[in-house]
Amino acid sequence: MKIMAVDYGDARTGLAVCDRTETLASPIGVIHERDFAATAQKVSFAVREYDVKMVVVGYPKNMNGTVGERAEKCERFANLLRNLVAVPVELWDERSTTVSAHGYLNETNTRGKKRKAVIDAVAATIILESYLGYRRNQSQQ
Repeated sequence: MKIMAVDYGDARTGLAVCDRTETLASPIGVIHERDFAATAQKVSFAVREYDVKMVVVGYPKNMNGTVGERAEKCERFANLLRNLVAVPVELWDERSTTVSAHGYLNETNTRGKKRKAVIDAVAATIILESYLGYRRNQSQQ
């Protein structure tokens, strides 16, 4: 099943999609939008365009597992998205994905404007890879 991951941000929202076999997660782009509702609308268009059957929204809990202001905003975003799309929308713990994304970009020596342009899509890809790993482990149990 094709699944889309969303790394919601106030100014930039990263998107990633996997193939139907849930093997390969790939970044598909960044939405540059500051308006909360407009961002959700643009994500809903991408859901239809890429014909995904599920959406996973990054849920940035605090390192101690508590839910802070950022996570609450992502929860509101997921709830709004649920009203706009006809597929399941789930929250997925994304602690440290942006840190991991920075690590990947450091390894590839991606700097400056190019780094800023792709960091959110890379973070969405990491969120999706984590979720796909979870699904694989669940199916094996």
